[in-house]
Amino acid sequence: MAFQNQMFDQSGPMYLTAVDWKNPDHRKSVAASLVRGVSSLEHDRQQKRQWHQALAPLWGDFFNFKLISSLVDNADHSIFGAIYEFKSPPPAYSQHYNPCQSPPRYVVAFRGTMKKWDTMPQDLTLDVKIIRNTLEQSPRFQIAMQAVHDTVSIAGAANMWLAGHSSGSAIALLAGKNMAKMGCLLETYLFNPPFIGVPVELTTKTEILKCGIRFTTSVMKAGVAVAQHVLRQRPQMDDWFAALSGWTPYLFVHPSDPVSAEYVGYFEHREWMAKIGAGAIERLATRNSISGAYQPLHLLPSAHLIVNASPAQNFKQAHGLEQWWKPNIQCQFKLHELSDCQFKLHEFSD
Repeated sequence: MAFQNQMFDQSGPMYLTAVDWKNPDHRKSVAASLVRGVSSLEHDRQQKRQWHQALAPLWGDFFNFKLISSLVDNADHSIFGAIYEFKSPPPAYSQHYNPCQSPPRYVVAFRGTMKKWDTMPQDLTLDVKIIRNTLEQSPRFQIAMQAVHDTVSIAGAANMWLAGHSSGSAIALLAGKNMAKMGCLLETYLFNPPFIGVPVELTTKTEILKCGIRFTTSVMKAGVAVAQHVLRQRPQMDDWFAALSGWTPYLFVHPSDPVSAEYVGYFEHREWMAKIGAGAIERLATRNSISGAYQPLHLLPSAHLIVNASPAQNFKQAHGLEQWWKPNIQCQFKLHELSDCQFKLHEFSD
């Protein structure tokens, strides 16, 4: 089964023979497929599959993307990321080019943790850094950040995507944040991104208890912000908060996935705080977390949250990448935006 998961013609979105780049579902499926292509590259490397035996190329070729560079971990020589280029750029990149209705010129994608002995030590080391909020110190991330920066320099922010799954989405998220702080807002697809914190959403089914836990946490964070006189650093905080508020990555989560499910509760809590008139507390708590020296990776002012409401039988299904290119999955879409001036929530249907 693991072998078949790497074969595009066995498990990929073969139905997507004509991509409508204006269709969010199509864009999502392409991004997820390119991420799967990265893990297939590493599988090919380990199994020494080359040329016509290689399984990875079809994950990009099917959508007219070619691999132009692999991102390699210097410690174990594993492939953890890839840069894809669209083979036939739209006559583009002219003044009439609309990135929302055309394919990206480049996609930088990152795989998640693999259950293979060759990669497990370094993959788990990366996971620990994500949990400890020290991802930026990881050699893998530094390689990834340089690749993203170089690609933006070549193509421009409007002409490229970031994408990742699980730990790979953590790399993409941090890279996207860093670029946003520099004024480069990249279209970013984060599949099952890890939420580092107490998984309140899965810890209890009692809504009142969930709200109580999150409310207490927000009040404590806001209190710390005031106690530390955070407002003395207001200019820099405002700059960072404003930059990140303008960036709205796409987060794809499953409510039964313990790795990413808490994003559902995180954004629902912000909405609830606004409704009860405590939005200012939440804004201060979020701003302090994002703009302080300690910046939790998962905290975002704005994001498109896509929740797969289709039932999952186990962790593998809930956390699996392949769920995101399956046709007719039951997804709920919400755009969450948080700013100093207002808290807005837009809800729309599939």
